[in-house]
Amino acid sequence: MTESEFIVLTDRVLNLVGEALDDSDANLDWQLNDGILEIDCEEGSGAGGKIILNRHVPNRELWLATRGGGYHFQSGATQWENTRRCRSAGRTGAGINRAGGVAIALPNLPA
Repeated sequence: MTESEFIVLTDRVLNLVGEALDDSDANLDWQLNDGILEIDCEEGSGAGGKIILNRHVPNRELWLATRGGGYHFQSGATQWENTRRCRSAGRTGAGINRAGGVAIALPNLPA
């Protein structure tokens, strides 16, 4: 995958995540700027602070940073796969669910 293709793909994925956040019952604010999705979590959500989901172009990965740790995801055949094989992370959406302390039903992310 070329750099340009990866950027187009991750822009689409980050927009899908933002739309899923908007469609959820969670009271989360978010902003997307140049491949960096910042999610502000309420203090009562169990997470507090921010969750950052951003593209890492050199490795062709999405990186998820939370107060509880960091996760790396790479495009697989049908979903984004956790490259660190951490059992608690799973797919990208599952990582956001746990990190945010809220149940957000994310769509299958395009790979």
